[in-house]
Amino acid sequence: MSAASDLSVALRDFSANVRAEGRSLVLRLSGNADMAAKDSLDTLLPRVHAEAQRISATEVQVDFRNLEFMNSSCFKSFVTWISEIGDLERSKEYKIRLLSNPEMHWQRRSLHALRCFAVDLISVES
Repeated sequence: MSAASDLSVALRDFSANVRAEGRSLVLRLSGNADMAAKDSLDTLLPRVHAEAQRISATEVQVDFRNLEFMNSSCFKSFVTWISEIGDLERSKEYKIRLLSNPEMHWQRRSLHALRCFAVDLISVES
């Protein structure tokens, strides 16, 4: 699987792309993750998960810093992904580091709530 070809989304108001950095993946999100982005996220996140397992990733960074908005349906896509990671054998789990923009107040509340689903796996950084 190639991060450049299979792990990117380009919609009118939303984009996501993934790149590998050693044994880590970096998922960058930008724009608005609303209902128009839901199906793309539902397709992308399982592919990110599969790629993380394929390369035996130790971490996936999710960069929210350029994401203006995310609705609850898209957050549910992340909860589903986090649940999949939690179902892995301990030796195959990888960490998720959420990178936030402190100027976007919704991110502080929402990303910390997302962290509550798996406090051992998720960290949030500004």
